Amino acid sequence: MAGHSKWANIKRQKARVDAVKGKVFTKVSREIIVAARTGGADPGANFQLRTAIEKAKAAGIPNDNIDRAIAKGTGTFEADGSEWEAIRYEGYGTGGVAILIEGLTDNRNRTAADLRTAFNKNGGNLGETGCVSWMFEQKGVVTLAGPIDEEKLLEASVEGEAEFYELTPVDDTDGAEVFTDTKNLETLNQVLQEKGFNIVQAELRWIPNNTIEINDQDQAESLIKLMDALDDLDDIQNVTANFEMSDECYQSLYSEQT
Repeated sequence: MAGHSKWANIKRQKARVDAVKGKVFTKVSREIIVAARTGGADPGANFQLRTAIEKAKAAGIPNDNIDRAIAKGTGTFEADGSEWEAIRYEGYGTGGVAILIEGLTDNRNRTAADLRTAFNKNGGNLGETGCVSWMFEQKGVVTLAGPIDEEKLLEASVEGEAEFYELTPVDDTDGAEVFTDTKNLETLNQVLQEKGFNIVQAELRWIPNNTIEINDQDQAESLIKLMDALDDLDDIQNVTANFEMSDECYQSLYSEQT
């Protein structure tokens, strides 16, 4: 779990860089479109849409663009004819590291070809459906930025029916990640918000049941390059792996990310 938190920190750092480059708009706008299409245009009644909008605002996406994406999802705005569907692919990185990939696409053949190229160029292999998913469990995760009053957090976690929490640095400050059943994420998020915690994000996340320890710097760099190559694809929304980097590898790679 600690290694996963390190990777989550690197991903948040990368998301900030991507936001500056404007790369995040395509992915977040698709999330908004799909959320609005499946759950309606009212953020108050659609938790998936509400969290996508919060992510868009955090990335600096203008309100007009957010409203346009919602309208596309509900069919009240002239769209480009694309029908986005959720996809999941699985594969391996160097050293047998398991990788789980989620995305939204309007062309499965294009997405599969792009993924295969990214894997092949970075020492990995795209696998068959089911080859690694059994190594992961999906959880709802609410990320908090500190300072954290642990006694208060414990009480809120119990009230919000969380399964457990971990104190971990978030965006170079104190923080915590609170884990719960996927169906309870909205309730937990609401309780933590009511208790005055600073919520960075609420998301569904795949958690590895077991991790592979990475101590070799070259292997760590190879894995990060593969993860970045996959995450940089327009059709891909999220990439998760079951490796845990040593502190030395993490510090080196994290400083490179910054």
